[in-house]
Amino acid sequence: MTVFALLAGIAIGVALGYLLARNRLGTVAATATERARAAQERAAILERAAAEKSALAEGQLAQRFDVEQLVGPMRETLARVERQLRESDDARIRSHTELAQQVKFTREGTDQLREQTRALVSALQRPEARGRWGELQLRRVVELAGMAAHVDFDEQVIIDGGLRPDMVVRLAGGKNVVVDSKVSLAAYLEAASAADEATREARIAAHARHLKAHVDQLGSKSYWSALAETPEFVVMFIPGEAFLAPALEYDPALLEHALARRVHIATPTTLISMLRTVQYAWQQQALSENARAVFELGRELYDRLSGMGGHLERLGKELTSAVGAYNKTVGTLETRVLVSARKLAALGVVEAELTAPDAVAETARPLSAPELVTADPLP
Repeated sequence: MTVFALLAGIAIGVALGYLLARNRLGTVAATATERARAAQERAAILERAAAEKSALAEGQLAQRFDVEQLVGPMRETLARVERQLRESDDARIRSHTELAQQVKFTREGTDQLREQTRALVSALQRPEARGRWGELQLRRVVELAGMAAHVDFDEQVIIDGGLRPDMVVRLAGGKNVVVDSKVSLAAYLEAASAADEATREARIAAHARHLKAHVDQLGSKSYWSALAETPEFVVMFIPGEAFLAPALEYDPALLEHALARRVHIATPTTLISMLRTVQYAWQQQALSENARAVFELGRELYDRLSGMGGHLERLGKELTSAVGAYNKTVGTLETRVLVSARKLAALGVVEAELTAPDAVAETARPLSAPELVTADPLP
């Protein structure tokens, strides 16, 4: 019984083991099938993903090509812009360097000009230096206008009445223009070196009054009365526009006041313009005189040609008369003299035979030009 029970237990264990093994195999098979299906699904998913990725890659490639088509010109444009910006930066750097150099030169020039101006102001504080400087400026302006001393102008001329203008400019037709350069600049120089605006304005006002007083003084001298062939005005030369402008700002009626007193205020610019006009008048007068001389010479030559024609006509007549006399002499020689001479040869007195000269057939050509034919024959 014990054995039977043991065998029965073994059989039951085997059966249970078989059943458990079969259940496990089923589970494993099911698991394997599930895994296979999952693997197939993953493979399908991967295949679709690969296809989508491929399509996406192709789309991206096409988009990249399109982008390249769009970006290419933009890249070139940006490259040009970058190059231009670089060139602009280089040019800006060069310009900045040149500007800095110019500023340096300008600063140095300004400093030199300031020093020269200070030296000039200091030198012009002396009246004799101011007068000499004004005369030199006047001479320089006149020479710039193309005029020569002692030919087109004279300096420090003493005229009737003890008057002594700084310059007398000669005009066409023997006229003269008097130029004075003794204007006072002391008040202006004091204004230029003034430390405050009030002092400057006061000295500018004094400068305007000095100019006006000098205008009155020149107008009262009446140079045109003492110097022959002179227009009824005198030129008051101011050696710079900067000296006149402040005075006109303070006294705008200064020019009208001067013109009313027959005084023309002239700066270097206006004086050069006036002198150029004078020089042009001189040239026109010289051309007119040359044209008149050529006319007189032509008329004289024409008259002399006419007189010479009369002499030629008489000479032609005398030549014709001489030819006629010669031919008559030849005729007499042939008809009378040679006849007798040949008789001597026939008598054997002489051996050589005489030959008669030929007559002259040419005559003098008569004059036909009306300029050479005189109305009355010359004696």
